[in-house]
Amino acid sequence: MAEQLEILNSEVHRNLAMHPIAGAHPHMVQISLPEVEAAASCCPVMLAKSPETGRFAIVALFGFSPDEVLVEGAGTGNAAFLPLDLQRQGFFASDENIAVDLAHPRFAPGGTIPLFDAMGGPTDEMRLVQRAIGTLMGNAARTERFIADIVEARLVEPVDISLKFDDGQTVALNGLYTVSGDALADLDDTRIIRLFRDGSLAAALAIRASLRQIGQLARRRNERLAMPASGWA
Repeated sequence: MAEQLEILNSEVHRNLAMHPIAGAHPHMVQISLPEVEAAASCCPVMLAKSPETGRFAIVALFGFSPDEVLVEGAGTGNAAFLPLDLQRQGFFASDENIAVDLAHPRFAPGGTIPLFDAMGGPTDEMRLVQRAIGTLMGNAARTERFIADIVEARLVEPVDISLKFDDGQTVALNGLYTVSGDALADLDDTRIIRLFRDGSLAAALAIRASLRQIGQLARRRNERLAMPASGWA
């Protein structure tokens, strides 16, 4: 469906309502640098290359395949971590304004969350959208700089993990990257201090530590295999 972008206006869109999140939760979502530590507390955080540009992006992994979401509560929008990119679904920055894509499923008939209150001011839910867009835009350059720094420092290494599940299926995590613990340990003090001072070290360590979340997702997948489909959450 083609986009129908309009600059958001409290008069024109006074009666516009939205759904909390439209469609299925993606199994992989691009995130910004300030989201890394929160994401790492409940799911693996990796780096992935864009097939179009070959550039790295930071991604949060919610499942092992496009039709699978394994993080507790993510399927209903109640996970401990909700990416900003999902919070702003259907909304975009347009210079100093916010544009809304009226063709997006988030604005399909039946939406129950108003964008504006009776006085024409943004509702609390709309303020969350505004905050999400502001955070994403305000940290885009910082996120790119972090990625450039860890690539330049040779901290990025491919993930080499193969998982075998109770149904006999084997899943390999291809095309994903993490931060090398060995490379971090080999950094000289000057570079470590610089990474620490600009906040990159904490994010790099969180990405590395989040590898343990892969085991949690694998355990949840095996639990689902033993459950009837109606019991999935």
